[in-house]
Amino acid sequence: MSAPSLYRRHRPRTFADVVGQEHVVRTLRNAVEQGKVHHAYMFVGTRGTGKTSMAKILAACLNCEHGPTVDPDGTCSACVAIANATSMDVIEMDAASNNSVDDIRELREGVSFAPLSGRHKVYILDEAHMLTNQAWNAFLKTLEEPPPNTVFVLATTEANKILPTVADRCHRFDFTRPTVEQIATVLRRVAQQESIEIGPDALALVARHATGSFRDALGTLEQLVTYSGASIALDDVLAVLGLADADLLFESLDALASHDPRRALLAAAKLSESGRDASAFIRDLESHARDLLVVGTLGEVPAEIAMTPDRDARLSEQAGRVPRRDVIRLLELLADALEAIKAGAEARIQLELALVKAAQPAVDATTTALLSRLERLEAALAAAPAVSAAAPVAPAQTASASEAEPAMPRPFDEAPRQSEAPSSPAAVPQAPAAVPHTGEAPSNGAALRAVPDETETETEAPGAAAAHATSVATVEVEQAPEEVAAAVHAVHAAPGAPDLDGLKAVWPAVVDAVKTENGMLAAALAQATPCELEGENLVVGFGISDSFYKRKAEDTACRQLVNQALRTLTGASFKLTYELRDATAEESAPTAIS
Repeated sequence: MSAPSLYRRHRPRTFADVVGQEHVVRTLRNAVEQGKVHHAYMFVGTRGTGKTSMAKILAACLNCEHGPTVDPDGTCSACVAIANATSMDVIEMDAASNNSVDDIRELREGVSFAPLSGRHKVYILDEAHMLTNQAWNAFLKTLEEPPPNTVFVLATTEANKILPTVADRCHRFDFTRPTVEQIATVLRRVAQQESIEIGPDALALVARHATGSFRDALGTLEQLVTYSGASIALDDVLAVLGLADADLLFESLDALASHDPRRALLAAAKLSESGRDASAFIRDLESHARDLLVVGTLGEVPAEIAMTPDRDARLSEQAGRVPRRDVIRLLELLADALEAIKAGAEARIQLELALVKAAQPAVDATTTALLSRLERLEAALAAAPAVSAAAPVAPAQTASASEAEPAMPRPFDEAPRQSEAPSSPAAVPQAPAAVPHTGEAPSNGAALRAVPDETETETEAPGAAAAHATSVATVEVEQAPEEVAAAVHAVHAAPGAPDLDGLKAVWPAVVDAVKTENGMLAAALAQATPCELEGENLVVGFGISDSFYKRKAEDTACRQLVNQALRTLTGASFKLTYELRDATAEESAPTAIS
C-alpha cells in the first residue's frame, strides 16, 4: 500500500495551521463561534490554494466530538474520519465527473437523511463549475432550502461559469494565491517535520517554481526527496525541475545591456550544452525579465519576488544597468518566440533569434526596433558634452571634409549632390559641421557610411563626442527602410503635432507599424492617404473604388491600431474620419507596402 503524499500528510487540520487566507479564516471562525454558519459557501481560487482543505477544516469544526469548536482536536474519531476522507457525514463529490442531472438527483435523495454520527452533513463539491445548467437547475431548490444541519461548500477555479442564481445563494470567499514567502514558510515547516535538509537557495527556488500553489510546492519537495534523499542541494532542484541556472539568466540580460549579440548567442550555447529545454529557458528568461521590470520600476525588490539576499542584491544591481525599454522589448520578443514555438517552430532558433534581436536592434526592421535604436541614440547625444562654438578647433577638424572623412562609395557610383539638400532647417535634423549630411535616405535602405566601432569612442577627444554620436544617429536612421526613415525625420524635426505634409510623410511608417499586428489592415491603409487636417480631426481618403478597404479601416479595433501607431510615431492623437475620394484629385498616389 502506498504511503500518503506529503501534501495529504501535512494538509492543515485546523484554522491555526492555515498560512494566509486571513479573511476566510476570520469569517469562518466567527461563524462557528457565534453559531451562524451559513448553509452554502462558495470557495473561489486557483488550484492549490487550500479550498478543499478549508472545507474539511469547517467540517471538522462542526462535527468534532468536543465541538462545535474553532479548534478541533484532530484525534477524535470524527476528525480522523474527516482527515482520511472516510466520514459518512462529509461527502466529497467531484463535479467534473459527476455533473449530470442523475448525479444531482442522487445527491438530493441523500440530503434528506439525517447525519449518521456527527451533528452536520457537509457536502463538498470540487470543480463545481463543471456541473451542467440542467444539473444546476435540478440542484437549485435543494441548495436554497436544504434540510437542517446541512452545509454545502462549492469549490471552483472558474466562478464566472457558476450560474448567478446559484452564486446569489452562497457566501463567496475568494482565495488569494500565496506569496513565495508563504509557500517557503510551509516548505520550511514540512522539511523540519520530515527531517529534510534543504538550503535556502534551493527552498526559495522550489517556492518560486510552485507559482502560487501549496500542493505543487509539496509535490516538488516530495519528488526531490525521491531523487536526492533527505539532503537537497540547489543543483538537485535545477536537475529535477529542468530550470536554468540563475547565472545563465543574468548572463543573458548582461548581453542585452551591453548590446553584444555574440555574448547572447554564447549564453544560448551554454544552455544547449547543459541539456536543458530551450522552451523552458524562454519562460524562465521571461520571468527574470519581468522581475527586472518590476524592480526597475519600483526601485526595490518586492516581497513577492524576493528569494535570497544575494540574488535580490544582484537583481537590483542589474535592474539599474539594463534600461527598462530594452527589458520591455525583450519581453515582447520572448512572447513572440513562445507563440512561434506553439506553431511548431524550433525552440532553440526562436531563443537565439529573440536574444540577437534584443541585443542588436539594428538587425530588426520593425518600427518598434527602430524606436528603440532612436531612444538609445538620443540618450547618447544627451550624454555627450556640448561643443561650444568658441572652443578651439582641433587641427584634424579644420581639414577639408574629404581629408577628415574618407569618401565611401555611393550606390550606383553616384556623386554627392549637396545642392539637393533641403534648404529648410525644419525638414531634416541638421548634423554638426564635422559630419556633413545630405539629408537623403538611400532608396535601398543601405548605410552611406560605416558605423565607427564602439571601442573607438573611448579614445576620441571630448570635443568630438557629440559629432561622433550624431554620426552614429545618421547611420542608424539611414539603415532603416526609406519609408520609416522619412517618418522618423518628420517626427523628430518638427516640434509639436505634425502638419498635413508631415502626416503624409509619416503615413508609410504607420502602415509598416500596423502591418506587424494586422496585415489586412495594412493592405487597406496602403490604398489611403491623409487628405485634410483641422486641429485633431484627420481625414484619410480612399479611392472611389476602395469602399471595401474603407469598411475594413472603420472597424473599432482597426481604428485603435491606427491611432496607436500615429501616437507612437508622432506623439499626437487624432480623430480619424475615412472618406472615398477621387484618386486623381489627390496630391499623392496610394502608398505601396513593402
